Amino acid sequence: NPVRESLVTKFQLLLSCRSGKLTPTQVAKNIIAMLEDCDKSTPPLRAIVQWDQEQIMLMAEASTTRYRNKCTLSCLDGIPVCLKEEFKVVPYHHRVGTVYLGTQPETEDATVARKLREAGAIIIGVSNMHELGTGTTGCNPNRYHKIPRNPYNPNHFTGGSSSGSAAAVAAGLCPVAIGTDGGGSVRIPASFCGVVGLKGTFGRISGHGSLPLSYSTVSVGPICTSVADAAIVYSILAEPDLLYPYGLKQPKATLSDMCAPDLKGLKLGVDWTFFKACDAEILSACEKAVKHLQSLGASVVEVSLPEMEEARVAHVICILSEMRDFLQPDFNKHFHEMNLETRASLALACQFTALDYIKANRQRTRSMRFLQEIFSTVNCILTPGVPCTAPRIYESDLLTGSSDMTCTVRCMRFMQLGNFTGIPGLVVPIGYSTAGLPISLQVMAKWWDEAVLLRIGLRLEQFRDQTKKPSIYYDILA
Repeated sequence: NPVRESLVTKFQLLLSCRSGKLTPTQVAKNIIAMLEDCDKSTPPLRAIVQWDQEQIMLMAEASTTRYRNKCTLSCLDGIPVCLKEEFKVVPYHHRVGTVYLGTQPETEDATVARKLREAGAIIIGVSNMHELGTGTTGCNPNRYHKIPRNPYNPNHFTGGSSSGSAAAVAAGLCPVAIGTDGGGSVRIPASFCGVVGLKGTFGRISGHGSLPLSYSTVSVGPICTSVADAAIVYSILAEPDLLYPYGLKQPKATLSDMCAPDLKGLKLGVDWTFFKACDAEILSACEKAVKHLQSLGASVVEVSLPEMEEARVAHVICILSEMRDFLQPDFNKHFHEMNLETRASLALACQFTALDYIKANRQRTRSMRFLQEIFSTVNCILTPGVPCTAPRIYESDLLTGSSDMTCTVRCMRFMQLGNFTGIPGLVVPIGYSTAGLPISLQVMAKWWDEAVLLRIGLRLEQFRDQTKKPSIYYDILA
């Protein structure tokens, strides 16, 4: 199965072959040809918005030499990756989805970009994103970005805000992409594009060198072709960073019991009232996936997630207030250069008061205490990934953008708890709608326990009886 298997491992095997038929240099040449094709296709994929042939080839040739000399740097050596434009990546423009930021090429890497370079990965460019991370569709009509297309159906959105990251992985341009997640921004596009998305515990992976849009809700995480690939990337990126204080006191990241043959002894928490707040065909697929996990020895325990509406509103107050605070100079100086949706979101944020923010953070404390109690009785919480499949793109969206608050709120329904309280979450594709669009299940665990997510995720991948090839797909190993 092309999506379930670890593409990183497949790359390693092929690149290590003594025949030397496939080298990082050849893969890089394939990718460059495909990036050119993406730009010329109708409609353009718009997954990778900045790339440089010379940079790609330099990294690839260095990796090819290491393979030849049998001195590779890590299991990511020679692996193509991309990073969301929210991260600083030399020598690209740090635009963060805007037309006014990043006027000069970047001269310093974000921590995650530096670590990927040190691991020998080939950075193929920076990926498209929703302007300033302010939406869940990925719709960004400005001149530098345009609308990224869902590889499963180019007439549908990718999801956002890590839109290009998910599209690039789903379309086969790279097996690994890095995104940020303040309100589902890794997990929503991963769900809509039928790939794996991991939001680490708040502070687990360094956010240094990304634009600090919301300092209390945003986590960093990989978007990958498989759970195994997500685990490999997580194991390399997850550690304290002296430049990023939020994760300094974290426990050591492990992958303990990840490859256990079954799920015996694990208790899966489900709040069925909350779980069922989704489209009928998504509910049907997710319920069957839960039964699959039970068949592997896990037990399902009914739990109650209290005050979810209060937590939802409080999360919106926190993330928008923090973004508005950070972006106040931009809102004043670059208002007319922003997309209409961004202006509306930041204008809405003006209405929140200091009292609202204080009350929202009191709610955060309450919600975290509720979760501490719940995680004393279960190992994880299961929900659908997103309550609906990827929304359709309309002609007007290409010109003026899309602003549908009902859709935004709906897409974030199962995401906000993880961002609000800082717990980790993993989405894994489990099937397709009758229209052929991907459906995912989400697993959330207690703080710092990404290992149990990856263990369950590996078994969840076995549930899919088939993996449909996207209508836009590039085979970079050909």
